[in-house]
Amino acid sequence: MRARLETMFRALRHPNYRRWAVADFVSVTGAWMQNLALNWYVLTETGSPGLLGLSLLFQTLPGVLLASWSGALADRWPAKRIIFVTQSLHGLLALVLAACAFLDGPLAGVYAIALVSGVVSVFDGPALGRFGAQLVAREDLSNALGLGSILSSGGRILGMGLAGALVAVTGVPLLFVLNGLSFIAVLVAIARVRDDQLYPLATSDAARTGVKAGLKYVLGHRPLVVMFLLSFVLSCLGRNYQVTMAAMANGPLGAGASGYSTLSVVFAVGTVVGGLVAAAFRQLTLSLLLFAAMITSALQFVSGASGTIWQFAAIMFPIAIGAVVLDTATSTRIQLDTDEDMRGRVLAAKAMVTAASGAVGGPLLGWLSEVSGPGWALEVAGIATVLATGVAWLAFARMPERRALPARSRWARLAEVAPVPQPARPATAGAAAS
Repeated sequence: MRARLETMFRALRHPNYRRWAVADFVSVTGAWMQNLALNWYVLTETGSPGLLGLSLLFQTLPGVLLASWSGALADRWPAKRIIFVTQSLHGLLALVLAACAFLDGPLAGVYAIALVSGVVSVFDGPALGRFGAQLVAREDLSNALGLGSILSSGGRILGMGLAGALVAVTGVPLLFVLNGLSFIAVLVAIARVRDDQLYPLATSDAARTGVKAGLKYVLGHRPLVVMFLLSFVLSCLGRNYQVTMAAMANGPLGAGASGYSTLSVVFAVGTVVGGLVAAAFRQLTLSLLLFAAMITSALQFVSGASGTIWQFAAIMFPIAIGAVVLDTATSTRIQLDTDEDMRGRVLAAKAMVTAASGAVGGPLLGWLSEVSGPGWALEVAGIATVLATGVAWLAFARMPERRALPARSRWARLAEVAPVPQPARPATAGAAAS
């Protein structure tokens, strides 16, 4: 039992990771407090869900437009220096937002802050990915990502709970202030990270710098392209649970707002359990990624036929677990199966895929739910994601490059028509151990 626990929490043996994990939990809690407060502020000030959606658009739009440049910067500059600047800016923007809300400033000011915050987040993401990979040894990266999912889910539950309790008593400005102050913990943790205990990553030389080189690398990496295409379909049709849960609760389940709240809690608890499950695996392999994608897709199809809220909740719980395992496995594989000096741009490409899938999937599932009913929408989306996972599984099985990926599944080997000779090539810094 003790050995099992040591394996599950092995990333915590690294002092730098322990320092960062505490600060990250504090920051995530503050971020979710601000998210709830910002949504509530815009909605109460305008009374328009459409204008609320506009504020979310301003936060996500920079991710589609600027991600390539942020990844190129992360691959050239020290990640620790970049995130110190970006985290400081996030803290300052939260305090400016608090002042704007306290003084009852114009809504245009809130939108401007949301846009600037979105730009900062674009440059923050790839650098955070590289920095997190430097806190632990390579073999512990998947465990660190799994524990990160637990921290993220726990911070989300705590942050939204605190925000819900405080917003009616104190108003939204204090929640913005608390989020701004939470970044002090982050800056202190960054300052306390020991450089001599970091695990350095390769940086790009002059021939491999820039957006064009990153785009050429990503498009030329066939396993990565297939993984991104699969991630787009899964995120677009299979991951917009906030839309489908609300539609089911308000529609065929007849559970209303209280039912939606119950489903949100069940899903949040499932994400915590999913983080523990992901952390328990010593390796998050490509086979595990595909298996999690297939199971969650099949369960999504089944969930569309739910007749009561408790049936739906019982299916959403394992979906939440599988979703976290899938996300963690995807993040692990795109980092460990690619070259270290391209990691920032690969992470930026993943962020672009995620942003694009959210922009397409949310409205699409909402429209399907409105036209044909949320149950039918879940069933159609489940069939589509099952088919997409099956196509990706066969594509990986027939791909010569699959030999560079760890732990091919037994089903992938059985799907081979004939052995495909792999040309000899030099090992790269980012090649994953088989």
